[in-house]
Amino acid sequence: MAQAFQAVDANFEARVRDSFARQGAMRLIGASMCRVEPGYCEIELPYRADLTQQQGLFHGGIVSAIADTAGGYAAYTLFPAEDSILTVEYKINLLAPGAGDKLLASARVKKAGRTLTVCELEVMALKHDKQTLCACGFATLIRLAGRPDRPRSD
Repeated sequence: MAQAFQAVDANFEARVRDSFARQGAMRLIGASMCRVEPGYCEIELPYRADLTQQQGLFHGGIVSAIADTAGGYAAYTLFPAEDSILTVEYKINLLAPGAGDKLLASARVKKAGRTLTVCELEVMALKHDKQTLCACGFATLIRLAGRPDRPRSD
């Protein structure tokens, strides 16, 4: 049974979606944020030939990128508005080929700490009505207290 989390920021969803919209990497690959709840996030990525490896499958780096991003935003939903987030580490197991019409990455907070938060990651490959678990893993995220999430100014 998944733990139920409460967001401390009533406007967490708007804040999270605004941050995601500023992600150049996710925009570059065509990813979109589908679902955001306290402690949970889903990111969808439609198939494109330029996101594949030599056999026409989603590249493992692309699978990993959307998993990492989903984990970061799942954790970020639980942070105060004046904080930001960075990934400390993540581990991905590629379980099956990334073959499908799209990928769906989901992340769920497993442990929310004062400084570090751990999320469980999954990426499903969807083809027609079939879903295949193609990757799973964990991410550790750090809360940057008092450092709002905004573009760098250097």
